[in-house]
Amino acid sequence: MTLSPRKLNAFLSFKLPSAYLCGVRTTYIDDQQCKVSVKHRWINQNPFNSMFWAVQGMAAELTTGALMMSKIKASGKPISMLVANNNCSFTKKATGRINFICTEGPKIDAAIRAAIATGEGQTIWMNSVGTNAEGVEVSNFNFEWTIKLRI
Repeated sequence: MTLSPRKLNAFLSFKLPSAYLCGVRTTYIDDQQCKVSVKHRWINQNPFNSMFWAVQGMAAELTTGALMMSKIKASGKPISMLVANNNCSFTKKATGRINFICTEGPKIDAAIRAAIATGEGQTIWMNSVGTNAEGVEVSNFNFEWTIKLRI
């Protein structure tokens, strides 16, 4: 069974209700990339009339985490995953619909292969870029994921 946008959005509604209520939605996922969208609304705004940074962070993390979950599921191995670190930068006010994309599926494949082969934990930095409707970058997030084979 593969992950689909519909399954991920249902997962959000039950396991991450704050992200769901703020409008975070997966729009596309495959082996290589994941896309998530969120629209600036009253419930997710900051006092400066733009999207709160944490809402952008939820959407960005979902792009990387959904890819990671999908790859772990496909491996058939019991692998745990956890965000160990993150950083971000903001370059423009986030208003309107903001789309986040992570295109680092192949990096995950290499990390999972190494974790399985060595039995040791692996770390992987993954990037998610948020753009507005005009295609202008509004934020850039990096997440350091750790994975480890459970014994």
